[in-house]
Amino acid sequence: MADISTDVLVVGGGNAAMCAALSAREQGASVIVLERAPKEEAGGNSAFTAGNIRTVFNGVDDIRALCPDLSDDEVAMTDFGTYTEEEFYDDMGRLTEYKTDPDMCELLVTRSLGTMKWMGTKGVRFLPIYGKQAFKIDGKFKFWGGLVVSAWGGGPGLVEALTEACGKNDIKVMYGARATSLIHDDDGVHGAKVRLRDERKTIEIAARAVVMAAGGFQANPEMRTRYLGPGWDLAKVRGTRFNTGDGITMALAAGARPYGNWSGCHAVGWDYNAPEFGDLDVGDNFQKHSYPWGVMINADGKRFVDEGYDFRNYTYAKYGRVILEQPKQMAWQVFDNKIIPALRDEYRIRQVTKVRANTLEELAEKLEGVDGKQFLREIKAYNAAVQTDIPYNPNVKDGRRTEGLAIDKTNWANTIDEAPFEAYQTTCGVTFTFGGIRINTEGQAMDTEELPIPGLYAAGEMVGGLFWFNYPGGTGLMAGAVFGKIAGETAGKAAVSNA
Repeated sequence: MADISTDVLVVGGGNAAMCAALSAREQGASVIVLERAPKEEAGGNSAFTAGNIRTVFNGVDDIRALCPDLSDDEVAMTDFGTYTEEEFYDDMGRLTEYKTDPDMCELLVTRSLGTMKWMGTKGVRFLPIYGKQAFKIDGKFKFWGGLVVSAWGGGPGLVEALTEACGKNDIKVMYGARATSLIHDDDGVHGAKVRLRDERKTIEIAARAVVMAAGGFQANPEMRTRYLGPGWDLAKVRGTRFNTGDGITMALAAGARPYGNWSGCHAVGWDYNAPEFGDLDVGDNFQKHSYPWGVMINADGKRFVDEGYDFRNYTYAKYGRVILEQPKQMAWQVFDNKIIPALRDEYRIRQVTKVRANTLEELAEKLEGVDGKQFLREIKAYNAAVQTDIPYNPNVKDGRRTEGLAIDKTNWANTIDEAPFEAYQTTCGVTFTFGGIRINTEGQAMDTEELPIPGLYAAGEMVGGLFWFNYPGGTGLMAGAVFGKIAGETAGKAAVSNA
């Protein structure tokens, strides 16, 4: 006999899990949430994000609906533009090389705005991302890259708001509660075995429906190496230390079908001396995402990527992999005084690996692990190749490029020639893995025969098939919310109807 019973059991404690719990509760179901981490580390990867969320919007009225605190003065000084369903589809197709599951992509795009408004009814507040997604030109802010809003308080604020909403809706959240296996038979999934961290004992929780939202396997070096490939054990983990693939493993053991790009992941440029796992006190500030405005140099003293290929939110999730492939698994981002004042706030934190110099020769000596002579030759050739007659404009892909280099920079090419100079050492930071299990459009986990597994649902990073190779920035949280809401609604209805 089970120790505890509930209508819906949600495994995980991040954005997707909490949205699933709230959605299930709306159907009249009793809900228990299992958060493996202790309370002070709760929230999964969501707590380590900046809280940026990509959504469709058709103009300023939609932004004002999401951000009711937005003042008339702020509206007057801002060009929010639009981000249509067609643009969202185009970005998802282009960045995943058209591998994204079409049915899942359609749900993500068409339900994005409605899901954001629903989150607002649960107490989640949003604000425009002025500091990171807009530049002021001719007295007016202009947003770029289709990413406009963030949760108040970033990722931690998002988790806090959703947790408060769960409390107000009589949803029980158990911390330090690690699901170790699903209880299942030929008739489906009926609950889970749970290891309680503080009590040091295992209990059984019976449930009419289980929603798995326990994240990917990025915090498991063995699984990273097995699926992503050799060398990935050397990467840093951008977020939580608790996403070790347990949820995926349990779902597969219950018959779920593996799906998606298991050799792919979201990987960014991350401070070289950051800790093994994310630090909630620093959050996402170990990332270094102003590279489109500068150059990246590897240990051989050479550029190795087109830094200005596209806006940051369309390249940052794949450039971590490229950095990991470089000698010594690292790179230096180099800027001069023309750009230094415009660097993102993450460059100004105390926990940063940085050097500063008044000459390029001095900088070359300070770049630890770099061939300094080749670095100077590389910068000289780069500076000579910059087409300075093309105006620099960070709000658009300005076409200010280099000509004649082995790897040309296609936008935002600024010469590196104005002292002082700064360089920031980075390595690869893994955010989440792309492979997972297959779900249908109702959030039900599918078996290897393409049939729904009774009682089993999934959402968030555990779901495969949506992202391949790359993704548009801010889409992870949006997908977690959309599919969390769908899975919770379906699970809640099924649980109540079977009561």
